[in-house]
Amino acid sequence: MNNKTNFQAIYPADFISEGVDQTRGWFFTLHAISAMVKKSVAFKNVVSTGLVLDKNGNKMSKRLGNAVDPFATIEKFGSDPLRWYMVTNASPWDNLKFDTEGVEEARRKFFGTLYNTYSFFALYANVDGFDGSEPAVPFNERPEIDRWILSLLNSLIKEVDEQFADYEPTRAGRAINDFVNDNLSNWYVRLNRKRFWGGEMNVDKLSAYQTLYTCLKIVAQLMAPIAPFYADKLYCDLINPAKEIEGISVHLADFPIADESLIDKDLEERMQIAQDISSMVLALRRKVNIKVRQPLSSIMIPVSDEHQKSAIEAVQSLILNEVNIKSIHYVDNAAGILVKKIKPDFKKLGPRYGKIMKDLAAAITALPQQEILKLEQVGQLEIAVAGQTAEITTADVEIISEDIPGWLVANEGNLTVALDITITDDLRQEGIARELVNRIQNIRKSNGYEITDKINVTLQSDEKINEAVKKYKAYIANQVLAANIELTDLTEGTELDLGEFKFWVQVARI
Repeated sequence: MNNKTNFQAIYPADFISEGVDQTRGWFFTLHAISAMVKKSVAFKNVVSTGLVLDKNGNKMSKRLGNAVDPFATIEKFGSDPLRWYMVTNASPWDNLKFDTEGVEEARRKFFGTLYNTYSFFALYANVDGFDGSEPAVPFNERPEIDRWILSLLNSLIKEVDEQFADYEPTRAGRAINDFVNDNLSNWYVRLNRKRFWGGEMNVDKLSAYQTLYTCLKIVAQLMAPIAPFYADKLYCDLINPAKEIEGISVHLADFPIADESLIDKDLEERMQIAQDISSMVLALRRKVNIKVRQPLSSIMIPVSDEHQKSAIEAVQSLILNEVNIKSIHYVDNAAGILVKKIKPDFKKLGPRYGKIMKDLAAAITALPQQEILKLEQVGQLEIAVAGQTAEITTADVEIISEDIPGWLVANEGNLTVALDITITDDLRQEGIARELVNRIQNIRKSNGYEITDKINVTLQSDEKINEAVKKYKAYIANQVLAANIELTDLTEGTELDLGEFKFWVQVARI
C-alpha cells in the first residue's frame, strides 16, 4: 500500500530519456499502456537523445572500424570525464561527434583544474587547521573580491537550477565549467594566494578560507547530476561527516538555493572589466615576449565617461597586481593621445546603402577624430553622402586604435588599452628579483621541502644580478622563506638560465 501511495505521488514521470530511434516504439507504448490503465500520460517531458557518431560525423560501425569501446574509454579516462564531455559538448537531442581527445580535454581542463583548486585549499587548510566549522565572517565584512565570487556563485546557482529545470544540462554544465576555470581558479584563487600563506588566522584569512570552501562545496553539489562520483568524492573530502549528516554523500544534500541578496550585478560588471583589461594587457605582453614577472611602468586607458572611469578605478588595484603594472593613467578620448581609425562593415551597411556604399565607405574612413569620438559616445552618427543622409551606428563599423611609439594598443568592445613597454633599469632589476623568487620556489618544490621550511640561499656573484639581489634582498627572502641570502664565487649547484645570462644557485633547508 505504501509503495502504491508513493508511486501515485510521483506519477506521471517528470521526464523520460531514450534514443531518437525509440520514439515510435518505447515512448508511444508507455503512453498507450498508461492511457488504458491510468487514463493518464506516462510522462510529462521527453529527452530524446541523438546518435553518437565518430569524430568525422560518420555513424559508428564495426565494419568501418570507427566504433569506440565504451568500457575501454571509461577505463582510460574515467566515467565522469566521459559523461561530462558528452553532456557539455552537445545538447542531448543533437548528434554527438565523439572524439576521445575531447574527453581528455574535459578531464584536464575541468576536472584537473577543479582538483588543483581543491588541492591548494586542502594544503593550506590542513596547515592552519581550518575545517569549515568556524563562525562565519559576515558577508558585508568580507573583502570585495570575496563578495564578488560569492555573488557570481549565487548567480551560477540560479542559472544552473533554471537550466536543469528547463532540461538544458549542456548549458548548466558549461556554466559550471566557465565558473571553475575562468573565475574561481584563474581569477579568485590566483589573486588571493598570498592571503592563505603564513601568518595567523585573522579575519581576512578566515574569510578567504570560508569563501573558497563555500565555492568548492556548492560546485560539488551543482555538478553532481552530471559527474556523480567525482562530485561525491570532492564533497565528502570537504565536509566532516561526524558533524553533518549531509557529509555522508553529496546525493543526500539538498540542491543549493541561490541567495539573491548576495548577488551584486554592479560588482560582477566591475570585476568583468578588470578581467577584460587584464586579458588585453597580458595579450600585449605576449605580443612582445615580456613576461608577467617583469614589471612595467604604466597603462593608459581612454575613458568615454565618468561611469566607465569610476568602474575601472574601483578595480584598479586588482588590475595592477594581475598584470604587474605600476600605474594606470586615464585620458579623455578627445586628448588626441591615441589615434583612432574607423572601418565600415560592408555586410551590414551594403544592404541598406547599396547604391551609395562606395561613397559612404570613403566618407566613413575619412571621418576626423572628433567625429569618431562622437560616434563612440552617442552610439550613432549621421553622414551626408551623395545627396542622402546615412545613419551609422557603432555596430556598423570597426573602430581601432593605432600603436604609438613606445606603446602597444589593444581594443575590445568599448575598451582601449595602451601599454608602455619601455623597461628602465629599475624595472629590470625588480623583474630579476621576481624571476629569482620563482626559480627558487621551483627548487624548493623539486627538493620536496614543506611550505613552512626555512632555507638558506647562496647565489653566484654576477654584475647582472648583484644590484637586483641587494636592492630586493628582503623581498626575495620573505617570498621564499630564506633566513639568509648570500652572493659568493659559487661554481656549483643548480644552474639558472634567465635567457640573457646564466649563474649558479644553492638552496639548503635549515
